[in-house]
Amino acid sequence: MLLALLALAPAGCGRTGSHAPGGGPAAGQQPEQAGPARALMSYAGRLRAEQAARVAAARRWGLRRVPLPAPAPPARKPHITTREGFEVDGQEELGLPPVLTTVPTRDKVVFLTIDDGAEKDPAFLRMMSDLKVPYTAFLSDFLIKEDYGYFKRMQAAGVTLNNHTLHHPYLPALSYARQKAEICGMQRVLEERYGRRPTVFRPPYGNYDRNTLRAAKSCGIRYAALWDEEVFVDHWDYREGDRDLHPGDIVLTHFRGRSEWKGTMPDMVRRFLNKVTAKGYAVARLEDYL
Repeated sequence: MLLALLALAPAGCGRTGSHAPGGGPAAGQQPEQAGPARALMSYAGRLRAEQAARVAAARRWGLRRVPLPAPAPPARKPHITTREGFEVDGQEELGLPPVLTTVPTRDKVVFLTIDDGAEKDPAFLRMMSDLKVPYTAFLSDFLIKEDYGYFKRMQAAGVTLNNHTLHHPYLPALSYARQKAEICGMQRVLEERYGRRPTVFRPPYGNYDRNTLRAAKSCGIRYAALWDEEVFVDHWDYREGDRDLHPGDIVLTHFRGRSEWKGTMPDMVRRFLNKVTAKGYAVARLEDYL
C-alpha cells in the first residue's frame, strides 16, 4: 500500500526546499507518509496496545493464558429451533419460543450466562471489564431489588439483562395466570429499571411446561435459553455424556460468593476461562447469535 502511494506522488515531492540551505529534508528521503498508510500504522498500533492490555489483565487476574478474542458476530444469525426432546405439545403450531441449550454455529465459541443476582461482588465487575469477557445475566427481582444500581453498572458495561422471573418459582407447579404474572412482571421491572424488555428468558431450575412457553410468548419472549454446562468455583457439571465443550454451548453459572461457594465469583471466572481458553474456545455474546 505504501509503495503504491509513493508511486503516485508528484515528482520532486520528496525534495521540497532541498536546494536552499536548511530548507527541508535531504534529497532521497521518503515523503511524509500519506493518510491511508498512517491509518494502517495507527490501527496496527491499537491492536498491539489492546493485546498488551489483554496480557496485563490476564496476569493481573491470575489466568494461565490470555482469553481468546471472539470472532466477529455472524452476518446471518443462525436459525434457532428447540432442542430435540425439549419440545412441548403444540410448540410449532403455536409458535412458542424455542428452547435451546446450544447455538448452532461452527464458530469455536461458548456463551457465559449468569443467573439470579444474589451476589453483588464489585471485584467481579472489575475483572470482567478488565478482561473484556462478554456474558449475559438472567435476573430475578427479589434478589436484585436491594441493589438495582449494581446491575445498572453491569448494563453500562454492555451486558444484556434478561428475564429469570420475579421470585424464582418452580413454574410447572403454577397456573398459566401465575406463570404469566411471574414472567411479565419481571419484564416490567427490567423495562422500568433498565429501559428495555428482553426477548430471552430462562425458567428457574430449567423447568418449564407448555404454559410457561405460552406465557413467555405473551410477554414478548422469543427464546427460552437453558444450558449445556454449569461451572462452579471448584468443578464443572455437564449435560452431555462426553463431558466436553462444543461450539455454541451455553454455559450456566450463578451470582454466588463465599457464603455458598468455596470461593468468589472471580475464582469461578478464573476456572471458567482457564478451561475454555485451554480448549481453544473464545467467549462470545449470546445476543450476537440470536
